[in-house]
Amino acid sequence: MSAAQNSVSEISSLLQEATALRTALITVQTQLLANWHAHLNLPHYLPSAANLAAYIGLRRNDLRALQIRLARVGLSSLGRCESHVLATLDAVSYALAMMDGATALYCPITDINHTMTREQSLLRENTISLFPRTDNKPGTLMMVTMPSEAADDFALVRDMISAGMDCARINCSHDDAAKWGNMVTHIRQAAKEVTRECLIMFDLAGPKLRTGEMSPEPPILHIKIKRDQYGDIIAPTEIVLDGTGNPGTSASTDPAGKNHPARLSVPAKWLQRLKAGDTIKFHDAGKRKREFIVTSCLANNEVIVTCAKGAYIAPDTVLEHVSNKYKDNKTTTSEFNAPPARIHVEKNDVILLMRAQQSGQPEQRDKRGNITLPARIACTAPEIFEFIKAGHAVWIDDGRIGCLIEEIDAQGAWLRVTQVKPGGEHIAAEKGLNFPDSKLVLPALTAKDISDLDFVAQHADIVGLSFTQQADDVDQLRAALIQRNAGNLGIVAKIETRAAVKNLPEIIVHGAGKGAFGIMIARGDLAVEIGYERLAEIQEEILWLCEAAHIPVIWATQVLESLVKQGLPSRAEITDAAMSERAECVMLNKGPYIVHGISVLNSIITRMQAHQDKKTPQYRALHW
Repeated sequence: MSAAQNSVSEISSLLQEATALRTALITVQTQLLANWHAHLNLPHYLPSAANLAAYIGLRRNDLRALQIRLARVGLSSLGRCESHVLATLDAVSYALAMMDGATALYCPITDINHTMTREQSLLRENTISLFPRTDNKPGTLMMVTMPSEAADDFALVRDMISAGMDCARINCSHDDAAKWGNMVTHIRQAAKEVTRECLIMFDLAGPKLRTGEMSPEPPILHIKIKRDQYGDIIAPTEIVLDGTGNPGTSASTDPAGKNHPARLSVPAKWLQRLKAGDTIKFHDAGKRKREFIVTSCLANNEVIVTCAKGAYIAPDTVLEHVSNKYKDNKTTTSEFNAPPARIHVEKNDVILLMRAQQSGQPEQRDKRGNITLPARIACTAPEIFEFIKAGHAVWIDDGRIGCLIEEIDAQGAWLRVTQVKPGGEHIAAEKGLNFPDSKLVLPALTAKDISDLDFVAQHADIVGLSFTQQADDVDQLRAALIQRNAGNLGIVAKIETRAAVKNLPEIIVHGAGKGAFGIMIARGDLAVEIGYERLAEIQEEILWLCEAAHIPVIWATQVLESLVKQGLPSRAEITDAAMSERAECVMLNKGPYIVHGISVLNSIITRMQAHQDKKTPQYRALHW
């Protein structure tokens, strides 16, 4: 057979395959639309649902060989058909028919082009529906999680909006209605002041799968001294002697990254005697001689002292003011609020995940080092015991600690640590728990969520649904909003579990078929649930499926994380931020450098919009 005959035979074969593919696709589309019919209440979403059903029908086939063959004859490989599946397939089939020598009485290209243009515009319309801005800002929007300081710091909120924040995310897991109200006031006021729109999304807490409270550590203040690599003291440590009557506290760092020195509670009358340069002597809990030097007196009830050596100070430690002026120159330290314990674990350690809602505590050992009581933690959702089984995996603290359930008994689940970094990790209170092998059936809306909705319904533009597992979860939230005369609010379903990925088409149909709707790819929990190795492919597939459904996507979790929290980005997260431009919205988390982070992300997205549109590269002239 000649080369020309081979070419004709290939064109004919491709046409037959394209025709058969369309027939199979239509069969799947018809079945899915029949299943979804009861939930497609909005007529304007019907074309999008039809396209989603067609895309699912298309992707039930392995098209890789067909794609290569289509590209080799100069036709579309179907690789960018998400928003207009049938129109793309029809265009390819028509071109193949013409190449095969058919004579067309009617040219459908104009109609196909019109269909493609219309279906591409549906994603934009649905994005505007979820993010109802009067300016209809084109391109990728920026959502930013509000820090607690936003309730009291108007200037911070104004700077965030000025830098490019399009939507503020208020996390209902933190703060309370009073602080949320202050945040809302600041956001609305700042948006007016800088003449830039900013929407507000309230993210419901959902069922919190986290470690429970921890028992307090012993009430000992450990004073640590900074030393250089040679062991020499860099600077003495500052401590605040507090005469307000409040308990003492350890040194801490606030969410904005500001360090706060430790505080020791002492009687106010004794404190008022002190002046700069005075010496205070004491013996610490280890009977070692130590001393404080007074550096400044901030007020009647606060004095700054320094300590040049490490020490352990317990309540009732005797402090002696070295002075000839006062006979009664001694006092004792008062109550000290010890921080919650942290449990150190290493590979092969055993942890008891308790059924009872008791405080967690580290393991206990006898004098010989034998374990007399294993480490134990609680889960904030004890109902998980109805669904977990021996052999199932448990991940703690965003996947930092991997465990396997070895046994379940009346006390709880006995976990064996199977994965942890060399040297071990610490488990603290309020750290995430993931059960990727367990089919958890938990309520979409908790009692707290229902209570919070009374406030949220009055102040939100969008409501985020955490831990979305199935389509019914979205229906429950929509019904709760309708009960509060807020059925018009947009809903964002957070995809963070295996079940959510599996049920994504139905979640989309139930959500978008009844109102403004979008999807958030919550990559933190999702990576733990499906495995880090699969995150890249799954987040791509979610993007594609949502494009086929013509609904907006929010790209979330650890975007520019190092930059926002430490002031300097990693190379990898710059690339990740550039990839986020393919979503309709990208979310930044809070951190000390959030305003700078917003500016940098704004610049990256603006640049990338000239290079990429969804899966299609934009070939502008290179400027090297």
